[in-house]
Amino acid sequence: MEYIVMKPVGFVRVGMPVDKSVEWDRWKNVSEIEILPEYREGLTGLSDYSHVFVLFFLHLEKRCELLVRPRHRPDIPVVGIFSTRSPTRPNPIGLAVCQITEITQQGLKVLGLDAYSGTPVLDIKPYDYYDVFTEIKVPEWFKQLWRESKHRSEP
Repeated sequence: MEYIVMKPVGFVRVGMPVDKSVEWDRWKNVSEIEILPEYREGLTGLSDYSHVFVLFFLHLEKRCELLVRPRHRPDIPVVGIFSTRSPTRPNPIGLAVCQITEITQQGLKVLGLDAYSGTPVLDIKPYDYYDVFTEIKVPEWFKQLWRESKHRSEP
C-alpha cells in the first residue's frame, strides 16, 4: 500500500474551541488561518475573491466508521460515510467553503470554518463560478437537518 505524505501550508490559529461548552458559531466567529512563511506569497491575488475552499486535516479524529448515523440522530437512517460530512473518515480530511473577511501578512481571516485551533491546513483554493450549482439533489434526512438548522433557511 502506498502512503501519501503532505506538509501543511498553515494552521488554524483561531478556530472552534475543543471544549463543546464554549459557544461558537462558525458563521459569526472569525477564524484565523496562519500560512507558513514559505507559502505566504501564494496568497497574492486571493483578495479578489470573496470565498475560498479550505482543506484541512482532522488531526483530533481517531475513529474511522464506514456506516454512521448523521449527527448521531436515532431518527435518521444509517448511511455510508461517503454520504455524509462526518469527520470519522478513512482519510480525515475536512472541507469548508469560507467567506474571506481579511487577508493579513500572516494569512487570512474567514467565516464558516468548522476547524479547531491548531488544525493543520492542507490547501486553500478560490471558490468561483465553476463550483456553483443551483439544482442539486440531497436525501430527505439531509433536508430535515437543513430545515432544523438555526443558521440556514431552506433553499
